[in-house]
Amino acid sequence: MDGRELLQFCSNDYLGLANHPKLIAAMQDTAAQFGVGGGASHLVCGHSSYHHQLEERLAKITGRDRALLFSTGYMANLGTVTALLGKGDHILEDRLNHASLLDAGLLSGARFQRFQHNDMADLERRLRKLPADGNRLIVVDAVFSMDGDMAPLAELAALAQKYNAWLMADDAHGFGVLGESGAGCAEFFGLSQQELPVLMGTLGKGIGSFGAFVAGSEALIETLIQFARPYIYTTAMPPAVAAATIAGLNLLSEEPWRRQHLQELIGYFREQAQAFALPLMPSNTAIQPLLIGDEQAAMALSAALEQRGILVSAIRPPTVPVGSSRLRITLSAAHSKADIDCLLAALVEVLAA
Repeated sequence: MDGRELLQFCSNDYLGLANHPKLIAAMQDTAAQFGVGGGASHLVCGHSSYHHQLEERLAKITGRDRALLFSTGYMANLGTVTALLGKGDHILEDRLNHASLLDAGLLSGARFQRFQHNDMADLERRLRKLPADGNRLIVVDAVFSMDGDMAPLAELAALAQKYNAWLMADDAHGFGVLGESGAGCAEFFGLSQQELPVLMGTLGKGIGSFGAFVAGSEALIETLIQFARPYIYTTAMPPAVAAATIAGLNLLSEEPWRRQHLQELIGYFREQAQAFALPLMPSNTAIQPLLIGDEQAAMALSAALEQRGILVSAIRPPTVPVGSSRLRITLSAAHSKADIDCLLAALVEVLAA
């Protein structure tokens, strides 16, 4: 960065796959064969054999009937919610949902409510008051991107069944990381397609490539193909990206040590941070926010860390509520315990200054 080498703790490359030789080779080889661009939208002539293979792999990994590729997670959320809901329907979202989900809810035309973060009593109270007519969709982040905590998906699934609602989970920060095989939140919580009918995941975080997908039933995917405008009216991801993603999915099973190592680092970091009395927020995922509060103080701490060779971005309003500015530390399987020790030493130093 500006000629300096920094130790980075703010990327979403949770498994350290973005620079893996197998992903690089897959992208290079496929670009040599198919070229650089996607060429057209999926429904015109942009859907290659690599896209098809990738969708089949994603469906199998997540235990769903089918999967559909989107160019970004933002587009996947926007396309899915607006395809499923309209005027006369109801959408209930966690207050801390990602901006793309909040935007999707507002754009859908459905009656939009936000329940208190991970508060099942508040959600049930709102569900109980809904009129009988119209479709109902409960939408949450599986792992909340700024706090790092997880949604209680099993409880949410039970409420969805009780009140005749669909449940959608944005697994952007869980896919590839959560679950015994890295299949994400559905595997972690043991939720079937019926219990969690709408599953979105991204491919540019745990998998190390780019793009997103929605997985679910045959009816869901056919509905999205016909009505999800961000899918229909945009160029498909390049086939080379799809090929690199397939290589990333292969590594989920070939190199399980990455998930194991990441979990060990998370435990080690939290244990050491507690010993140093660092103000960590409660999280058992790779996202480890350090709550600072004041916006200027968070920016100053980020700058002080950068001077010491550590790159950690400060997150401030409007991304997070006023008074909750933080250093959003993210861990990766590419880190070592020595890297964690280096980060901890720098944090202790700048917080004491």
